Amino acid sequence: MKTFTDIDKPPKPLRRKAAPPPKGTQTRQQALQVLKAVLRHKQPLNQALERVFNRPDKGGAAGQETARRDRAFVRALSTLVLRRYGQLQAVFNNCLNFPLRGKTGDFELIMLLALAQLLFLQTPLHAVAAIAKYQTGRDPKARHLGKLLTAVLRRAGEEGPQMLAAQDAARLNTPTWLWQHWEQAYGEAVTRKIALANLREAPLDLTVKSDPERWAKRLGGRVLPTGTVRLELAGQVEELPGFDEGQWWVQDAASALPVRLFGDITGARVADLCAAPGGKTAQLCVAGAKVTAIDNSPRRMARLQANLKRLNLQAETVICDLLSYQPEPQFDAILLDAPCTATGTMRRHPDLPHLKGQSDLLELVELQQAMLARAVNWLKPGGRLVYCTCSLQPEEGEGQVETVFETFATLKLVPLKAQPLGFAEDWITDRGLLRLFPFQAPDHAFPDQGMDGFFAACFEKLQ
Repeated sequence: MKTFTDIDKPPKPLRRKAAPPPKGTQTRQQALQVLKAVLRHKQPLNQALERVFNRPDKGGAAGQETARRDRAFVRALSTLVLRRYGQLQAVFNNCLNFPLRGKTGDFELIMLLALAQLLFLQTPLHAVAAIAKYQTGRDPKARHLGKLLTAVLRRAGEEGPQMLAAQDAARLNTPTWLWQHWEQAYGEAVTRKIALANLREAPLDLTVKSDPERWAKRLGGRVLPTGTVRLELAGQVEELPGFDEGQWWVQDAASALPVRLFGDITGARVADLCAAPGGKTAQLCVAGAKVTAIDNSPRRMARLQANLKRLNLQAETVICDLLSYQPEPQFDAILLDAPCTATGTMRRHPDLPHLKGQSDLLELVELQQAMLARAVNWLKPGGRLVYCTCSLQPEEGEGQVETVFETFATLKLVPLKAQPLGFAEDWITDRGLLRLFPFQAPDHAFPDQGMDGFFAACFEKLQ
């Protein structure tokens, strides 16, 4: 009797070898990981990038150069999606015939990355689609959406430019709570100008130890009226002339202004509160002050110490919570660059709208008031206290000035005047406070190049 042997069994089908990923997939996957960290886990963009890039470069000089270019692209693509998130989301929704339902994995983020490349970087549709399909196919919760991906990208390729042209970019890319706060405080026209400024890339600003004209010429930049050196094309900061010699440090033009409110501080004992990463600490040292830099974060303080070492500057550094710190003796001057929502820095940090909210504002306002209360007690009679924040929220600026008047009878406001400080007239409010918006240009010859939104007030302690 004939038996069914292994020889008689039908042959097993050959397993197809998996197709290699399309060229450029690795950088898009890294950008996807960065966006997941920011948008889902509320991790700051710089930290997310550090974690993605926390691998040693390989392949010698050529491999390191490739890695450097890849990192620059991942940063640029991630930043683009975060900056234009509202517009990209609107285009994506317009290309859907029905809302997504059920488990979709990373599909939406993959689509936003693809749309950013297609519509803002003008990457060819076939290249965008190939990588997006590969990413979707590798995601168990999204692989069933391959046909939808193709349909959305095809429609976006045909109709996307018209969709973008019809959008209100300023409004779409600004969280509702921020728009409403700014509109109530400054009006619709100023709010729109802030939002549009936030869609532009910020230039690279440097504060130099001395001779800004010489360094501007050497670095291919120009000197702003405020003394900051602004570069157009910077490349790798660490490779620029003067970096290793410690002749300058990166600092936005607006951030460099508050230290100037003290006047001559040669030999004065000055406290820099919440000092890290140390730009203002360095300014105070160069101005001749004896500086005590205080911050509660060991990681941030290590960065400040490294910066001072590179710059060959000396300052006492203290790691502690300001609310429990007690210095002896009192200081001649105090700079409090208080923790804040940092909404004035959204050009440089497009992740902020996705990380901060109304509840953060309320908590930070309370913390700022507590820090002010501590700082007042550490100031000598006749000494100056400069309070500043890189925030556009009046609660963190003008509102805190009102709190000072209501709480501290020993402080008086020192009204600022534009001309002696070299400031533009419209930077100073009627009460003598410094209020900067990101659409204001420190150099009128280049009106489209603004600076960070900032607030500063100067107080003097009564004798």
